[in-house]
Amino acid sequence: MPELNLDSIAARLESLEETIIHRLIDRAQWRVNDTAYLPGASGFPGAEPRSLFELRLRSQEEMDAKFGRFCVPEERPFNKDLPKPLREVHLPDTGVHLKDYDVVNLTEPLLNSYMLILPKICPAGDDGQYGSSVEHDVYAVQAIARRLHYGAIYVAESKFRQDAEGYKKLVEARDREGLMERLTRKDVEKKIIERVKAKVKSLQAKVNRSIRNTIRFEPIVVYYRDLLIPLTKHGEIVYLFNRVENDSN
Repeated sequence: MPELNLDSIAARLESLEETIIHRLIDRAQWRVNDTAYLPGASGFPGAEPRSLFELRLRSQEEMDAKFGRFCVPEERPFNKDLPKPLREVHLPDTGVHLKDYDVVNLTEPLLNSYMLILPKICPAGDDGQYGSSVEHDVYAVQAIARRLHYGAIYVAESKFRQDAEGYKKLVEARDREGLMERLTRKDVEKKIIERVKAKVKSLQAKVNRSIRNTIRFEPIVVYYRDLLIPLTKHGEIVYLFNRVENDSN
């Protein structure tokens, strides 16, 4: 069973922060463009009631599925009934103890939260650039999903190994409050928030603002603090319940 070091996992999560911030900055180059998210307004004949965004995300995930993207624990799809991989996928032992990776699938609440942040980072209104908007939406939500599920799955497994008996007792007692207390590290969360704030600023420090939109750090900080971090911990609890139920090691 491979060793899962909490420090190396944290470093991986830190690297994913920059990807997410870049993706959100890229999306903010276009206006909110509400039409891109309206059911039945995609412009694709016979595609009702899906929106253009839903169609773009579905098409992306169908291709990704054929290449084997969702064979990896942290890559959870937003859509169901996707094609099987068309190539043989050989992965090393991940150390993840789940029979079905999709039992920890947080894409629905993630998508809801993403739609709430769009008007906070994008210029208001409609510029007609719906295709570009949803293209960058897909890149953004997939990056956020990767970070969310990586944290939920691997952090939970690493912490479990540090105190297996303690976590088993809490799971067997269905003590969600106790699990949340044990999983929470306020000092680490504070560092994440401070780091995200600094990165949003530094990644845009030399931007030519006459040709490029910038985003404020406040919405991104709030998104991490109030949505992404709590949702990650929720995913950790889901993982632990399923790990103990499905694996006695």
